[in-house]
Amino acid sequence: MNWIITKNNQTLKLKDIPETAIDVLREDILKHCRSGMRALAFFGRNEAAGVKLFVVLADDAASRLLVSSAVFKDGAGGYESVTREIPSFCNYEREFYENFGIEPSGHPWLKPLRYPHDCRGPRERMEDYPFFRVEGEGIHEVAVGPVHAGVIEPGHFRFMCEGEKVRHLEIQLGYQHRGVEALLCGSDFMKKAVLAESIAGDSVIANMTAYSEALESQMKITVPKKAAAIRAIALEMERAGVHIGNLGAICGDVGYLTGSAFFGATRTYVINSLLAICGSRFGRGLVRPGGVVYDLEKDIAADVVKTLKNVQTRVEMMCEKMFNCPSVLSRLQKTGILDRKTAEAIGMTGPAGRASGLKLDIRASHPWGFYKFSPFYRISLDTGDVFARSFMRYMEIRRSLEFVIEQIENLEDGELRKELKTLEPASFTVSLVEGIRGEIMHACITGEKGEISTYKVKDPSFANWLGLAWAVRGEGVSDFPLCNKSFDLSYCGHDL
Repeated sequence: MNWIITKNNQTLKLKDIPETAIDVLREDILKHCRSGMRALAFFGRNEAAGVKLFVVLADDAASRLLVSSAVFKDGAGGYESVTREIPSFCNYEREFYENFGIEPSGHPWLKPLRYPHDCRGPRERMEDYPFFRVEGEGIHEVAVGPVHAGVIEPGHFRFMCEGEKVRHLEIQLGYQHRGVEALLCGSDFMKKAVLAESIAGDSVIANMTAYSEALESQMKITVPKKAAAIRAIALEMERAGVHIGNLGAICGDVGYLTGSAFFGATRTYVINSLLAICGSRFGRGLVRPGGVVYDLEKDIAADVVKTLKNVQTRVEMMCEKMFNCPSVLSRLQKTGILDRKTAEAIGMTGPAGRASGLKLDIRASHPWGFYKFSPFYRISLDTGDVFARSFMRYMEIRRSLEFVIEQIENLEDGELRKELKTLEPASFTVSLVEGIRGEIMHACITGEKGEISTYKVKDPSFANWLGLAWAVRGEGVSDFPLCNKSFDLSYCGHDL
């Protein structure tokens, strides 16, 4: 067999992962993706025999993962690009080429992705990035960033406009060179937990859960049910808080200042509830391998439930007004449309993908931890515009708050942490978590001594940035900030 079948947070022995000729592997990828599977991971690492490529495909309908590999001896040679036929592989192949210099021949958009300091391929300078150009009468360029007026991370947007209409947008990221994946390697994995929860500042719980679940699978331990419940409670609070803040930002961009102020204040109730639980408004220090650090005491739990019920009332009231306000709807509806076919081709995930009709939600298709006992159903919309991406967040907030209140009210006593063991040597684990923007993937490979030898992280923004570039085509350039807020993507999630 060319593939081995596994599941979310199920550890494989490295020796059991099939090693296939790259041409055969490519044909298998095309066959499986045409039958409904999708790309989940495509990354390499240096081994004694050369560069080894690992490929993971997700079979969402069957809740399973397919894993295979191919070796490029001495890092030489190349292969025929998959992107030409399956566009969602575009950034995967660009990254693999940039890191190892192995060229996917025929790739339609083979440009630098992150400009890492340890780049193995041709070293271009970031200032010489080959932006796509549109020429013709009335065509002009608009450049935004990488330094922005707000206190945000660096990213450059290059618009090709005809008058006020955007004909093409190219987004250049990769300014930060944080080296997160390399820093997560080694044997002192408990110390690295602080780094794992810093991958993206608004996704602390999601990334820390993925990191912990991967290591726990390697250790062959199952966290106590109460700890799993607290992790899920914190994750849904993180989701609700960020989405409420995002609705406020969207209101601000359309000049609906009542909504902007109201959602901003309401978000504070949610994140302050996390502060009451663990001492951090963003959930830092709560989740660790083996379980959770803080219990949800009965008096705190009662206050959190009371607060979140108030948040429910506030969100319902404000969303009813927002989504029935003609001036708001005139800006949201039919703006920044991304149709389902394009979203699927790009490989979109999360609320932005679901707003275009994709039914992808890791909580439902690849459940982990407490979600195995409390399954989620998939919800989606089909208009793919700013309205759909905004309303999707409203539906996510409602569902998250209902889940949190129900779980806190039914939380049982029990252990908080399990004793840690050593990591399984020479093993491979994929951990998936549904974060605020979609699926977060952590892949952990251990060496012969049980140390982490390769660590791979994929944030939903890795694919979703391209969705934003497509959504603004044909729109007025002044609508870009609104479209951008409706996708709510992460710079640091891309610039690992």
